[in-house]
Amino acid sequence: MDNPPPIDFLTRHRHLTRRYFLRFGAAGMAAMSALPLFAASSKRDPVLQKAIDEIEPWLTKQDDFEDVSRGKPKPHSLDEERRKEVGLTRDTWSLEVISDPEHKAKVRKPLTKAKNTAFNFKDLMQLAQTRAVRFPKLMTCLNIGCPLGNGIWEGVPLRDVLWLAQPSKDLRRVYYHGYHNDDPEQMFRSSLPVGRVLEDLYGLPPVILCYKLNGQWLTPERGAPVRVVVPEAYGFKSIKWLTHLYLSNRWAANDTYGEKNNDVDSPLKTFCETLSVPTTVKPDQPIAVTGYAQVGVSGLKKVQVWIHNDDEEPPAGGKYFANAPWRDAEVLPPPQAWGGGLAEDRIPPGTRGFDPQTGRPLHWPLKLSKAHWAALLPGLPAGKYTLRCRTVDENGIAQPMPRPFRKSGRAVIEQVGITVKS
Repeated sequence: MDNPPPIDFLTRHRHLTRRYFLRFGAAGMAAMSALPLFAASSKRDPVLQKAIDEIEPWLTKQDDFEDVSRGKPKPHSLDEERRKEVGLTRDTWSLEVISDPEHKAKVRKPLTKAKNTAFNFKDLMQLAQTRAVRFPKLMTCLNIGCPLGNGIWEGVPLRDVLWLAQPSKDLRRVYYHGYHNDDPEQMFRSSLPVGRVLEDLYGLPPVILCYKLNGQWLTPERGAPVRVVVPEAYGFKSIKWLTHLYLSNRWAANDTYGEKNNDVDSPLKTFCETLSVPTTVKPDQPIAVTGYAQVGVSGLKKVQVWIHNDDEEPPAGGKYFANAPWRDAEVLPPPQAWGGGLAEDRIPPGTRGFDPQTGRPLHWPLKLSKAHWAALLPGLPAGKYTLRCRTVDENGIAQPMPRPFRKSGRAVIEQVGITVKS
């Protein structure tokens, strides 16, 4: 992933649900209406319940993920014959695991094409028989507010392959990159401290060599045949079309994304934005709004909303509106239907955070994933207003704190204009 072109991802995200239903036509909409994503509550106003019934699925189908891939041409656009030639199919893929030639680590058995010892897809599937892991993760870009998609990713811990090369000393960092059209100028690199690869700190899932998304083989657009997925990280760490792994004695990161003035070690932030907000309403008419929350490493305690009359001065308290009259929204419970194209709409067995018997989440919201929220605002007199929303994480810290800087992940408080008129 790189700094994307100026596309309004948020607008596209808000309209995802509409596209999702229209794709099926009237018959499909009727069928889906019988299976609401979220259970109805007798306490909810019908206006709010209607807005909730139209929320996007919790999981994203592979084809519906937003794409900010790099490359000229982009590797996923190559025809199948060319992808076979360059090792981007399951029967031709291989991964070299070698010492960094400039900052050597001691590696007893490097995995290389030259010695016919490179790690291949058959090797990966053998490991997967006993070592496969699955976990939900929101794939999101450091500089885009709107997530690219939410999925359940399946793979083998990266450390299992690292140990096959038998590193013995002078190993401090792991560098990796994917296919880049055999053009050094197009290479997109990322890296991790070796401690994160070898150990799952703070209850995190492992860094994986990923081959499936939502129970289905990765598509070329999603990085097939194999990509890295780093659970707590932004998307630039989860390199697609993986081909090379370097074990290095260098201490510093060499991420391509760092060259663009980005913080390459920042984990996912907790923040929220809206999905549906009426831009024009009548006076004294309740206003139903819905949205999503990215649940970062600090979790999610609540979502709050505040609507302000533009003719009035905002309350004192600084640019983050700490003293505004925020009111709690409803963080919606786990959905009844997961979406994402899951077989029989069932969470794959053994997925982290889910009960193996019932397939329901063990707690909610799930960190590193997303949740949906909704609120019914009271009717207002005629005028122009601004709606804002924010999260409060499990440490009691309100968005955009504790990390308000955009280069470590976007978490700005969203502002949406609403006009009230007859």
